[in-house]
Amino acid sequence: MNYHANEKGYYGEFGGSFVPEMLYPNMEELQENYLEIMADPDFKKEFQGLLKDYVGRPSPLYLAERLSDKYKAKIYLKREDLNHTGAHKINNTIGQILVAKRLGKKRIIAETGAGQHGVATATVCALAGLDCTVYMGEIDIARQAPNVARMKMLGARVVPATSGSKTLKDATNEAIRAWINNPVDTHYIIGSVVGFHPYPDMVARFQSVISEEMKWQLKEHEGTENPNYVIACVGGGSNAAGAFYHYLDDENVKLVAVEAAGKGVNSGESAATSILGKIGIIHGSKTILMQTADGQIVEPYSISAGLDYPGVGPQHAHLFQTRRAEFLNATDDEAMEAGLELSKLEGIIPAIETAHALAVLSKISFKPDDIVVINLSGRGDKDLNTYIKYFNLA
Repeated sequence: MNYHANEKGYYGEFGGSFVPEMLYPNMEELQENYLEIMADPDFKKEFQGLLKDYVGRPSPLYLAERLSDKYKAKIYLKREDLNHTGAHKINNTIGQILVAKRLGKKRIIAETGAGQHGVATATVCALAGLDCTVYMGEIDIARQAPNVARMKMLGARVVPATSGSKTLKDATNEAIRAWINNPVDTHYIIGSVVGFHPYPDMVARFQSVISEEMKWQLKEHEGTENPNYVIACVGGGSNAAGAFYHYLDDENVKLVAVEAAGKGVNSGESAATSILGKIGIIHGSKTILMQTADGQIVEPYSISAGLDYPGVGPQHAHLFQTRRAEFLNATDDEAMEAGLELSKLEGIIPAIETAHALAVLSKISFKPDDIVVINLSGRGDKDLNTYIKYFNLA
């Protein structure tokens, strides 16, 4: 079984390139050049140098002893929260800004939900001296005010998406519209493993540094490169794609993807795509997504601004369909409690997105010698207002 994209960008039956005619030249330009650019020794040297000296990689692999004691397994946290800008998103934006420069682009656009990708994009645009516009749902702007302020400080324009649910899906729609209007000089930095080919593959490749490091770090800690479990939250799914990447072909490593169940899978306010979705096309890619009987997108919901996407990336759809990955979910309440638990047990406040991955520890029967790696994809600074309101901490 092949879990990577083929030359046309398909993972099994999922993926592909379904784009408006106006975007066809952009798509073709990227498809024809991205692998060659990424394989160039000068590109690799510049990318690795920035990951080391600017982002602060490698991110630590930390044995969470008190968490391990509670759940009776060896639980490691891959500390992507310690990256510059506070999440895994910077790995991809560094890579894509270097691709954009090599393609001669002058303007960058991006979409963001929780704001972490927007901040990471604004950061690399400041670094590269390129014009930056970030599209963000009106609701997300309100609940992620610190990240909006960061983007503006970094020189980006933040444009609210006021249609639909006013969240991530709608921000993506606005970004695609803007790209259609400025196709020649603009590069769209997509923040997740979604969209048309080559984005799911390109983003996964940039994020694969996560599992690449995990392998040698586990070798140092445990004498083996392979854990028994890798657990990561999934909205679109870039942090999971990076954490799973180098383990996809080893069936002995269990891959666990955790979606946001919101107020309950069957509550009508959820983002548990794998359970609620069916096959369709969104943002240029064939995947599994939440939709009505006549194909209209069902608005997703999650307390976390980064997981309320109505679909998953096509690779994740393939991993779900083939059962290579187990898809679990966590409600708002379960995620919030898990975030508080990590804070109190380990002194680490996680992003609410990440807390969903922590919330399934109680749902898996581990053996005492199981090695478990959770991708701690982001830190919780951006979510403090949500934590404060939820737990009445003020």
